[in-house]
Amino acid sequence: TMEFQWPWEYTFPPFFTLQPHEETRQQQLKVWADLFLKYLKHTNKFTLSINDQSLPLYYNESINRRLSPELLLQVLEQLQRSGHAAPLDKRRQEWQVYWHTLEEYGNLVYDWIQETGQTNSICTFYEISSGESTTQQEFHGVDEAVLLSALRLLEEKGKCELIEMDGSHGVKFF
Repeated sequence: TMEFQWPWEYTFPPFFTLQPHEETRQQQLKVWADLFLKYLKHTNKFTLSINDQSLPLYYNESINRRLSPELLLQVLEQLQRSGHAAPLDKRRQEWQVYWHTLEEYGNLVYDWIQETGQTNSICTFYEISSGESTTQQEFHGVDEAVLLSALRLLEEKGKCELIEMDGSHGVKFF
């Protein structure tokens, strides 16, 4: 795999501390949010724990700087506002993060279903996220918990119905 390309800000010590000046802080959060999404896409991760201190995303060893817990939470809240993250627990320590919004994931899957003529048939989550026929799709490799959230949105719009079979999920598209 290609090595991850860190932005120049990552070697700039003040980047790791929440900036007091409003405009600077907004820009800082924007760069961090973008970095989070790129890094998670690169590593194919969909969950983040605030306490995972060893993660290079939070800690640049070369300059010995660590993302402050306050800034970390602000970045995640920024991602939540743009539809790219949701807390998994009440204390907001564990987060689900996705580089496409849930709506985008749902639409990508639905478009693929229509293009491949699979409306009115049942697909398993495994087929969608890990099947051979989806390797070229943007949603290939998506975490099944994220897929479930995305398909729930499609279900609300009447585009599919979620089916539970022997503890695993399937979905029928309309």
